[in-house]
Amino acid sequence: MPVWAWIIVGIGVLVVVGLAWLGVDRQRSRHLQEKFGPEYGRTVADRGDRRAAESELREREQVRERLEITPLSARQRENYGREWEQVQSEFVDDPSGAVAHADRLVAEVMRERGYPVDDFEQQAAVVSVDHPDVVANYREGHTIYLNFDRGDASTEDLRQAMQHYRALFDELLMNPAEEPLSREPEHVQTSDSTRSETRL
Repeated sequence: MPVWAWIIVGIGVLVVVGLAWLGVDRQRSRHLQEKFGPEYGRTVADRGDRRAAESELREREQVRERLEITPLSARQRENYGREWEQVQSEFVDDPSGAVAHADRLVAEVMRERGYPVDDFEQQAAVVSVDHPDVVANYREGHTIYLNFDRGDASTEDLRQAMQHYRALFDELLMNPAEEPLSREPEHVQTSDSTRSETRL
C-alpha cells in the first residue's frame, strides 16, 4: 500500500478515536450534570474550569463509594425528630443557640449515618453526592452560623439558617426506601418584640 494511503488510514483512525473520545467525554459530563444538578454549576463556577470541576466531582463519587452510608433505624429517626422539635422551640428565646444546636445535630446525624465529619468542606463535598439538591442549604446555613459568630448575621438570617439546616436534616433522616418523614414546613415563634409567628 502506498505511503499516502497509510497516511489517510492513520488520519481516519485518529478521527474515529477522537470522535469516540468526544462522545465518552460528553456522556460523562451529562452524567455529572444530571447527578449533581445545581451543585455541578456551582463547582464549575468555583473552579473556573469545566474539566477541573468534573474531575473534582468524579473524585467525590469515588470517595463516597468507599464509605458505608447506612440508613437510620426507626427509633433513631424518631429520637432525632424529637431533638429537632427541641431545637425549634429553643429558637423562640435563643435564636443563635438554636442555630448552633441545629449545626451540631446535622453533624451528629451525618456521623451516625457514616459521613465524614472532621472537616466541613469534606462533609459538604461527600454529602453532595447523595443529596446534591440540598447541600447548598447546608453550606448557606453553616455560613450564616459562622457569620453570626463574627457579628454579621441578624435574627432573620438565623431564621433562614434554620430553614437551610432543616432541608438537609429531612433528607438525612429519610430512609432511601421510604418517603420523607414530613415535607410540611413548621411554625415557631421568634423572640422579636412582637414574637410573631415565623415559618421554619
